[in-house]
Amino acid sequence: MKSLDELSEKELKGKRVFLRTILNLPISKDGGVTDIFRLKQALPTIEYLVKSRAKVVIAGHFGRKGESIKPVAEALKALAPNVPMYFFGTPFAEAPKEVAALKEGECLILENTRRDPGEETNGAAFAQLLASLADIFVGDAFPDVHREHASVVGVAKLLPAYAGFLIRDEVRELDAARAPKSPSFAILGGAKFETKAPLIKLLLEKYDHVFITGALANDVFKARGLPVGRSLISKELPGQDVLSNPHFVAPIDVTAEGGDGQARVKKPEEVAADDKIVDIGPDTVALIASFIAEAKSILWSGPTGMYENGYISYTENIATLVSEAHRGGANVVIGGGDTIAAIRAAGIPQEELGFLSTGGGAMLEYLLKGTLPGIEVLK
Repeated sequence: MKSLDELSEKELKGKRVFLRTILNLPISKDGGVTDIFRLKQALPTIEYLVKSRAKVVIAGHFGRKGESIKPVAEALKALAPNVPMYFFGTPFAEAPKEVAALKEGECLILENTRRDPGEETNGAAFAQLLASLADIFVGDAFPDVHREHASVVGVAKLLPAYAGFLIRDEVRELDAARAPKSPSFAILGGAKFETKAPLIKLLLEKYDHVFITGALANDVFKARGLPVGRSLISKELPGQDVLSNPHFVAPIDVTAEGGDGQARVKKPEEVAADDKIVDIGPDTVALIASFIAEAKSILWSGPTGMYENGYISYTENIATLVSEAHRGGANVVIGGGDTIAAIRAAGIPQEELGFLSTGGGAMLEYLLKGTLPGIEVLK
């Protein structure tokens, strides 16, 4: 994979660079950006291009309904106040005029690429239009590299293409996570066992211990014939190839919210008909603490409980254990927006947590496949 650091500042000076970066951020009801973590991770590539005196065309998608990308553009400008950035919200057909007016070291933020139907279909005409704006393509939107869209794949096929610093680092760290050093420990949460089954089976082959948590653990209890009450259950349940695997680890206690709204720690077999499992329990944290302490490689995706409903304490406990392991020399990769949002609430500095991936679905797909369309096109 070709990377941006292969191009010197001299080679970039005056060049028009189409930068596909991360602009799909969460927005509050009043329209403000609520989390700029991904934007911060993408900033080094932007700053390098500006420092190199390139003319930077910044593109990305936002939302699913063609919403204006303006709130994200404003957040980006606020994050980098010393970088000359412009957002006009003009139709894509008028973008060439705006790009022609760019001076060296300036950035133009394009409107939401999903406003053109050619984006999601990887339409040739839209890809050609975007490619006409630049001399070089830089892909740096790791959360989107599993999408074969025009601004991710189509443009990259029409221009000399390079990975930005974010994608370069993501690939390096996730490749290491796909070949972990022993002893190794993986934590996988979330829901929908049917979509995560192939990855779970792969991790069971590669990792010494794989701990299943979140709503996926409910599927484990259900498959074992244990009561799950009102808990979220997937369409598909794990089979004996997973449940009986010697590397497989499941929670040994849970936090269950009763019909009265009160949360109580219980053994899985004690879950009542009106209970909803919302988190793991302290015995489970104690169980996996030794695996974390001994591990040289740790992969973590998915909080242990329904953090959006306030069930965050056990995720915070694990984050503390993982940070201690990282300080002790363990290689740590943590991903998924929910995971990072939950553990950041613990107040642990980012540098003490290891590598924080910007990818959610893209991270899980890369771990499973070892490549993705938006990565493959950079090779």
